[in-house]
Amino acid sequence: MIYKDDPELTRRFLEDTSNIRTGHTPGVYFPETADDIAAILRENSGSGKRFVIAGNGTGTTGGRIPFGDTVIAMEKLDRIGEPRPLGSRHAVMTAEGGALLEDVQKKAGNSGWLYPPDPTEKLCFIGSTIANNSSGARTYKYGPTRSHIERVKVVLASGDILDIPRGKYPAGENGMFRLDLPLAGRLEFSIPDYHLPRTSKHNAGYYTAGGMDLIDLFIGSEGTLGIVTEADLKLVPAPENIISCLVYFPTPDDLFGFVEKAKKNSFGVSPGAIEFFDPNALAFIRKVYPEIPADTAGAIYIEQETTKEKEDEALEQWFNLMESSNALTEDSRVALDAEEQRAMKELRHELPVQVNEWLAAQKESKISTDMAVPDESFAALYSYYRETCEKHGFHYIIFGHIGNAHVHLNILPSNHDEFLTAKKLYVDFVDKAVELGGTLSAEHGIGKLKAGYLVRMLGEKGMQELARIKKVFDPELLLNIGNMIPEQYYHT
Repeated sequence: MIYKDDPELTRRFLEDTSNIRTGHTPGVYFPETADDIAAILRENSGSGKRFVIAGNGTGTTGGRIPFGDTVIAMEKLDRIGEPRPLGSRHAVMTAEGGALLEDVQKKAGNSGWLYPPDPTEKLCFIGSTIANNSSGARTYKYGPTRSHIERVKVVLASGDILDIPRGKYPAGENGMFRLDLPLAGRLEFSIPDYHLPRTSKHNAGYYTAGGMDLIDLFIGSEGTLGIVTEADLKLVPAPENIISCLVYFPTPDDLFGFVEKAKKNSFGVSPGAIEFFDPNALAFIRKVYPEIPADTAGAIYIEQETTKEKEDEALEQWFNLMESSNALTEDSRVALDAEEQRAMKELRHELPVQVNEWLAAQKESKISTDMAVPDESFAALYSYYRETCEKHGFHYIIFGHIGNAHVHLNILPSNHDEFLTAKKLYVDFVDKAVELGGTLSAEHGIGKLKAGYLVRMLGEKGMQELARIKKVFDPELLLNIGNMIPEQYYHT
């Protein structure tokens, strides 16, 4: 097993996409197996040394950044097995924690299967997507990563290797789990005692539910309970055909009415993804795609899986829905074949490129939200975002997963004073989302960047619950300290 302590070789592990720039580490381990990781933890038990688990640097919340911690890099655990069909409707594929999502999806696709989780960043590690319960546009139809994990292999802080197939370790009637492990001994604990928000996407704190499965405690735990080294991924048949549409609207009422009808399957439509771009987001994309119409209330991107035989019928259903919602059908776009859909995805992905270029010129960082609310509260949150930004004269964009009542507000400061004002307002956005029954983080997780805000959603008692569970699995506080749980909660 390789260990590197040369700062020139370890510098790349001191950053992700969170813009945190103050990380430091004594060195980086490069294990190749779960046994290697277990040995590192066993050998350092009682030493006081702490470890941070490094994914591929695509996270937005600083989760992999060390502050004096030794890094355990997952990149060499990258093996991917072949899909194993379990009947005609699903298959299972085993992948190690450092396998790239892009490679997993390609390998599944080459055999006619689909691994549904689709975060925008395809170069993330599978273990990281499990630790973060990642989601994306297809979450509207398929749910987040949690819905597609059949088994995980986890290395605990004790050095124990715990294999957890779904269904093997359910919580008892009183909400208790009991595990007997070779090194850690008996672990006995109850499920977290708080309620999850009523949102279709949520990734802030440990999962909890009556009769829950132990596997779900680890999914979304951000590496604080153990290190995911391997997983069995559930695959579904790849769709035969996909219809993609980018639809523009003259008024907000028309746009939001279209979304509501689509979610109710009006006219027989059955969307797999429903994404939103506000007028400010379209203005950025228009710099490269001047054909995007001006003076619109925004755009909705939809996808629907279909077959060749039913494609014409599905198109007619969508056109009927567009007409009923006063869509600007002459300006809207439809993509049916792979090349057209690739071009449409390039258009969608141009937004972050243009935003990053704008920010580079301003020399300021953006302030961005990842909050979701129950469907019935979405209009209130969206209005609050817009009214707050307009009041302060910010440059801003709103875009994202409107099908899940989850859109991202990006405030784009023109100067440092605007940045400081927006940073203060972030607390107000958190409080508004929580007031509306929502979540602080729908898909990006908490990490180090947002750990101080989580108490606003869970309260002091909820934070103490997180610390209680954490200390069951990691009593010496070795793994990913500072992620999700501010350190003071370990001492209360």
